[in-house]
Amino acid sequence: MSSPQCFENPPKLNPDYGAGTVQELGGLKTYVTGASDSKLAILIIADVFGYEAPNLRKLADKVAAAGFFVVVPDFFYGDPVIDLSRPGFDIEAWKKLHNTDKGQEDAKLVIATLRSKGVNSIGAAGFCWGGIVAVKLASSNDIQAAVILHPGPLTIDEIREVKIPIAVLGAEIDQYSPPEQLKEFGEILSAKSQLASLVKIFPGVGHGWTVRYNVEDEQAVKSAEEAHRDMLHWFTKFVK
Repeated sequence: MSSPQCFENPPKLNPDYGAGTVQELGGLKTYVTGASDSKLAILIIADVFGYEAPNLRKLADKVAAAGFFVVVPDFFYGDPVIDLSRPGFDIEAWKKLHNTDKGQEDAKLVIATLRSKGVNSIGAAGFCWGGIVAVKLASSNDIQAAVILHPGPLTIDEIREVKIPIAVLGAEIDQYSPPEQLKEFGEILSAKSQLASLVKIFPGVGHGWTVRYNVEDEQAVKSAEEAHRDMLHWFTKFVK
């Protein structure tokens, strides 16, 4: 994930943002929001900028308002990408340290903790880096549904392994997951007649548009909110 698109429009991180609180869950600092006694939970897996991004937490609060217990773990252990230009920062070393296989392992611990608290149905939403992790989770029965938003680079084999209802929300302008590739993914998924799937490509937007939008740009907000509605609809339908 070294394409410039992955790092465009970086958020100004704010550890105090949101209606929820930060707790430890599965060994990770985690932003939690919503009814903790809900039997339905949504795991949100951030992009490289991590769990303190205000737009991401705002979305978590929105999902929580629909009745879900929402958890946004710090999969980067306090080490998100903040500034590519800062002296000594090595993006390749960062990617090696914070690889998506480790992300999947950590996510499984969070999921196990949720199960131990009485949660019986879990959905996962992943953005860019987090989208790759969510697809890995979707190859098991650890979760009941997944929504992948402007994912990082995925392979056909990873898509073929998907076992649970999955929605892929992609951008028209995306170097990581171009529309042609997403359409191919859609064909693979739709060939599984027993599997519910959706691939939707949003016109005129770029990678990261669902969480790294400019809040003062009316059209950008509108496109992001449409994707948020689609995500929530998917979870309402399959996480129950």
